Amino acid sequence: MDVGGWRIHLNCTGDNKRNSPTVVLESGSGDFSFDWSLVQPGVSRFTRVCSYDRAGNAWSDLGPRPRTMKQVAHELHTALIKAGIKAPYVLVGQSVGGLLVRTFASQHLKEVAGMILVDSTHEDTQLFINGKVQRMRELSQGRTIPAIQTAVSTADKTLSADEKRQTDELLKQIGPPKIEPPFDRLPPDIQQTRLWALAQPKHYVADNDPYWPEEFAEIYAARKTHQYPLGDIPLIVLTRGKREYPDTETGKQLNEERKRMQSDLLQLSRNSKPVIAETSGHHVQLDAPELVIDSIRRVVDAAVQRTRQR
Repeated sequence: MDVGGWRIHLNCTGDNKRNSPTVVLESGSGDFSFDWSLVQPGVSRFTRVCSYDRAGNAWSDLGPRPRTMKQVAHELHTALIKAGIKAPYVLVGQSVGGLLVRTFASQHLKEVAGMILVDSTHEDTQLFINGKVQRMRELSQGRTIPAIQTAVSTADKTLSADEKRQTDELLKQIGPPKIEPPFDRLPPDIQQTRLWALAQPKHYVADNDPYWPEEFAEIYAARKTHQYPLGDIPLIVLTRGKREYPDTETGKQLNEERKRMQSDLLQLSRNSKPVIAETSGHHVQLDAPELVIDSIRRVVDAAVQRTRQR
């Protein structure tokens, strides 16, 4: 779908049965539409479901930079409208995709019928940056987040000389693309597609958002002034059960903080439920796809029931 001079790749399957909402799958940073391959077929059995590739990833064209969360949400919304995929939507966001679907909802709340956060990143999270643990929002310099761009410049349609140099250096450093767990759970043909997508230089600038600190800080501040920002829409917070931090004092602290933050995400809606994927790591859609499918089904059913009661 052309969203303003650049194209976004959508993969939509299934049908809207009994006026069910369309499910939209949002990947984490560095991931692709086909990483939902173990989930999408199951969801398509009970409603229409769309996965997609953010600008610069896989089949999608490079889009305008910087790649802010609001820019990404705008492009997704535009692509859905252009494709004739009408609201309401049930949004599914994994990892940083959780923040992206929340950004989408902040722009188009009336179009969102439900949400599933799959081991979602929290706006107060700490990340390993330059070899040390830092709280992302505290790195904010108070810069103004650029406005959404609805057109793409000729320069942004290709990698700049600086982007190409940085990408070439990165590819030399990390070596040829390879399939590592849990992506080895994907079917063999999808693994080959993943290797192809990882080999494209544009992939390495697709999720490069230099305004993350400001955006995390903005979302954090908004939570302080607005209780239950999602109102009473059905929300499932699906959290991994496995510890993935080192068995050190810092690792233990990070793990406890992660649990607190996942619990805090339940406060986004008055109508929320927690689900723990006991045997899963961060990519729950690969480790426990049936649990993700079941969570989506529960939210879709709740959204349909909620509509009928109005």
